[in-house]
Amino acid sequence: MANPEVILKTDLPIPLFIRGKVRDTYDLNPYLLIIATDRISAFDAVLPVGIPAKGLVLNQLSAFWFRETTHIVPNHVIDVIDNLHRLDPYFAAPYRFHYPKYLIGRTMIVKKLERLPVECVVRGYIAGSAWVEYQKSGTANGIPLPKGLKESQELPDPLFTPTTKVDTGHDEPLTMEAMQRMVGKQLAEDMRAKTIEVYRFAREYARSKGIIIADTKLEFGLENGKLVLIDELLTPDSSRFWDASQYKVGQSQPSYDKQPVRDWLVDSGWNKEPPAPSLPPDVVAATSKRYIEAYERLTGKKLTTE
Repeated sequence: MANPEVILKTDLPIPLFIRGKVRDTYDLNPYLLIIATDRISAFDAVLPVGIPAKGLVLNQLSAFWFRETTHIVPNHVIDVIDNLHRLDPYFAAPYRFHYPKYLIGRTMIVKKLERLPVECVVRGYIAGSAWVEYQKSGTANGIPLPKGLKESQELPDPLFTPTTKVDTGHDEPLTMEAMQRMVGKQLAEDMRAKTIEVYRFAREYARSKGIIIADTKLEFGLENGKLVLIDELLTPDSSRFWDASQYKVGQSQPSYDKQPVRDWLVDSGWNKEPPAPSLPPDVVAATSKRYIEAYERLTGKKLTTE
């Protein structure tokens, strides 16, 4: 793959719907056009440097998982843009413009749905913030866990630990009771069940490719009252991917995600308040390599821009 252009910000001549930490979303009423940029965030701050090919991985890996999980739950995808001509049906002829080439491979056309304000987090292994909490109180998200667990150990059953979904600031943990008050009891139970079902399916598939999915987070919207998967799905940004061949209980694991970024930021002494510092070239390169390897191992395909 030729070195892709690093895309930190887009500026299309159509209405901007929302600019997130990583994705730029434009309004194509009745659809949305979502572009996965190469921006990277850590500790809720967007860094001033991009990760080459990151947006390509996020978009194409999400597309892969959306296709693979349609038997479990429908999703919001209308089209995945693998060449610029695919955009024409979504623009009336007088409103077409010179599409920038970077849209290839990092763009989806999706349904515009009502987003539910919950991050549906599911954990199959104890790591990250759950491990920190467990060491202090024997719980994760306030849920009691068996005694004697070690770091990175597989849990007896996948654990659903939802959080709030906010556009700025920090997401906060939610109990099931609080989630039920937010979205309704039946909807909350359906979100929990579908999240765990998607995770179980993906975990088994990934194991066959030598990758452990330690945890992940899903988002849902509503279409005529029915649950629909939205946003991204099972990417290195939303999941912990571990190399199964290097997995050892009782320690932190090397992961196919932005862990090199997190580690460098912690070691740098940054106080985790914006603005975030830039990254050295070796950390950028290592992170890009991890994203690409995750995609290629899981899909069995080389990452391409066209």
